[in-house]
Amino acid sequence: MLPMKKLKSAAAIAAVLSLTSAFTLATAADLSAVPSGGYQVDPTHAYVNLQYNHLGLSNPTLRFEDFVIDLNLDNADPGKSTVSVSIAADSIATGSDIFKQHINGSGWLDTAGFPTISFESTSMEAAGDDMYTVMGNVTVKGITKLLTLDVKINAAMNHPMSGKPVIGLDATGNLLRSDFGLGKFAPNISDEIALSISVEMNKSK
Repeated sequence: MLPMKKLKSAAAIAAVLSLTSAFTLATAADLSAVPSGGYQVDPTHAYVNLQYNHLGLSNPTLRFEDFVIDLNLDNADPGKSTVSVSIAADSIATGSDIFKQHINGSGWLDTAGFPTISFESTSMEAAGDDMYTVMGNVTVKGITKLLTLDVKINAAMNHPMSGKPVIGLDATGNLLRSDFGLGKFAPNISDEIALSISVEMNKSK
């Protein structure tokens, strides 16, 4: 017979393993775990970042602070789902007020003339475990080009705090500045921009 102390330790380990197993099941990235319908981004857990190379010296990261992401999920056939993104172009955060004014100016984003950056999906295909390839049209400075996003579903579940359906996902893609008339100083400043998105999407009411 095990001593009482060891029995208690074994019980504690079993409890931890049980909780870990339950958490794993609760956070499984199976989209069928949440209902179909509209999902909107949780603005307190949402990040849209851009990164480029500057003269081979650094890799600055810029971010947008004002945006809306809408997902219309078909959980039975995720390939029929759609996503749209609308970004306030002048909400770009650069870490410097002077640089922000420069980027928003007519020589770059020209946010006075083109206040919105948008994306509308055209297709969504499964690409392995918890992965999807989302293709669509992105419009920057009035110019529309095809954009491919690699999307990973981190979790689809009832939120442990609110109890409501939520989906967590990360997406990555690449853009060329020159495709949108923004190719100044390439290649010294990289033409390629790395896009990364990390968001939590809550079920719409």
